[in-house]
Amino acid sequence: MTETTTTQAGALVRREGNVMVITINRPDARNAVNSVVSEAVGEALNEATRDPDVRAIVITGAGDKSFCAGADLKAISRGESLYAPGHEDWGFAGFVNRFIDKPTIAAVNGTALGGGTELALAADLIVASENATFGLPEVKRGLLAGAGGAFRLAAQIPRRLAMEMLFTGDPITAARALELGLINQIAPEGGSVDAAIELAQRIAVNAPLSVQASKRIAFGAVDGVRTDEDAQWALTAAEWAELRKSEDAKEGPRAFAEKREPKWQAR
Repeated sequence: MTETTTTQAGALVRREGNVMVITINRPDARNAVNSVVSEAVGEALNEATRDPDVRAIVITGAGDKSFCAGADLKAISRGESLYAPGHEDWGFAGFVNRFIDKPTIAAVNGTALGGGTELALAADLIVASENATFGLPEVKRGLLAGAGGAFRLAAQIPRRLAMEMLFTGDPITAARALELGLINQIAPEGGSVDAAIELAQRIAVNAPLSVQASKRIAFGAVDGVRTDEDAQWALTAAEWAELRKSEDAKEGPRAFAEKREPKWQAR
């Protein structure tokens, strides 16, 4: 039974018993992430962390066509930040750079592209609908998978297959993702959130401190930080700092906004 529902710009937050469900709420933009979304999701995660009654967290997107289309490229083309104001350290969608010691489940309902796949990769578990697709198409836009995708994908599926996805930018189906071990289960179209909540409730019946301690050990988290990822985040930041200066990095989002094919210059 739903206990509470909170609506705010960027996200909807509700409770299902001991489970918090956070829904990115930009269906008209295919739930693309901008600073408003990052702030709303980040604040909801703060609430979940503080509340001892929350024992598991489900993150999804509004509607059943798109979980998250990734970064709002139109916002990028306007020079806008995608991060929560004053909390840039939370990272993309207010989530990917943070360690939350409560279990997190991505309920992927439809397409998860670019940052959408990176958002799913940041979760502990993934439940996907039959029509879900995953992909990191940043190379098609002169960008890179800077929200953890470039190293997390290679850590979660066989490296050669991860490199194929990174190099081509081509997506894979939910069935292929299950075969590769990228996701935990497939739900009927429109049923990913219900299936994720059911999985979360199976977790929530267990001793919460035991579950949280187990997660910290599994990820090697110390004082809320995954130390095993420090070097990869530093390398990602350095590569992005150089790439963003290139003409191609400006051309990709501009071409997207203008609905045309990009013209790469390799400079």
